[in-house]
Amino acid sequence: MKIAVPKEIKNHEYRVALTPTGVRELAERGHQVVVQSSAGNGSGFPDADYEAAGATIENDAEALWNNAELILKVKEPQQEEVARLSKGQTLFTYLHLAAEEGLTKSLMETGATCIAYETVTDKQGGLPLLAPMSRVAGRMAVQAGAHSLEKAQGGSGILLPGVPGVGPAKVTVIGGGVVGENAARMALGLGADVTVLDKSLPRLEALDHRYQGRLRTVYSTTDAMEKAVRESDLIIGAVLIPGAAAPKLITREQLSDMHPGSVLVDVAIDQGGCFETSKPTTHDEPTYIIDEVVHYCVANMPGAVARTSTQALTNATIPFVAALANKGWQQALAEDEHFLPGLNVHAGQVTHPAVAEAFGLEGVDPRSLVG
Repeated sequence: MKIAVPKEIKNHEYRVALTPTGVRELAERGHQVVVQSSAGNGSGFPDADYEAAGATIENDAEALWNNAELILKVKEPQQEEVARLSKGQTLFTYLHLAAEEGLTKSLMETGATCIAYETVTDKQGGLPLLAPMSRVAGRMAVQAGAHSLEKAQGGSGILLPGVPGVGPAKVTVIGGGVVGENAARMALGLGADVTVLDKSLPRLEALDHRYQGRLRTVYSTTDAMEKAVRESDLIIGAVLIPGAAAPKLITREQLSDMHPGSVLVDVAIDQGGCFETSKPTTHDEPTYIIDEVVHYCVANMPGAVARTSTQALTNATIPFVAALANKGWQQALAEDEHFLPGLNVHAGQVTHPAVAEAFGLEGVDPRSLVG
């Protein structure tokens, strides 16, 4: 199969969809892998490494896209990339369509088959292709929050762990999943006072057992959320409804209850954000301030640590990429009930129920498309 790896063009996106090691895995199976020139530079992988692994280097982005059967990316296609997609091609990347009606309809118009990393599942009900970046984003959220608390960044001037004689910052993590646990783990490691809110009692019990009471676990209620808003120096939004838009958990009105200079870090921004005042930002201008509350809402946080992120992503995606290349998308999805939910758009039809519901579209059962 002809597999293309374009250079990412989203603002400050330094990741690449495949490492040279991943290229070698595909090339040794007889597939033709074409990598756009300098696509891996931001992750520390020069063209020569890809060539040594068996890839062909292509300078012309248009030619790379036009000649591909399977296109591997990291972030959702930008407008000029959507224009290059066509019927018969398969795109495999992060899409987060439930928060992007325009992108959803544009992809439908291309006629292409679009498979999303973030809606592929596993036997345990997890999201194996989202998890690596969720771990990175959760850990980065604490770094970003700690930096944003600095006075020069608009924050209140609180040091996350405090110092002897001065108490630590109060950190609340909303959501105890992969992002939330990694954020809590980092915040604990830095010495912060950490609370995790979640609606799953088994999840809270697991966190309590794992961290031996070093963090507080609180069942998420309206009262608990209001208390977090009043008392926290840093709130990290780490909620996820697979494939769907994130719920709004803190309203604009509640900002007035927060301490001046407190910080919101919205890791759910790819899915529309879990704070009412959230809007996507970039690594160029990562924060903005509303009602004296600093908002950090960078939509591609893991792109800032591109080498780690690219390696972690390829480790997770390569078995699925190999299945698509070896079998074609229909057979690969037909044979794997957990890969099948990754199909979001095919030939002008929406195939993921959460995406269809988000925009009032008529969804199609993906099982009817794979036989």
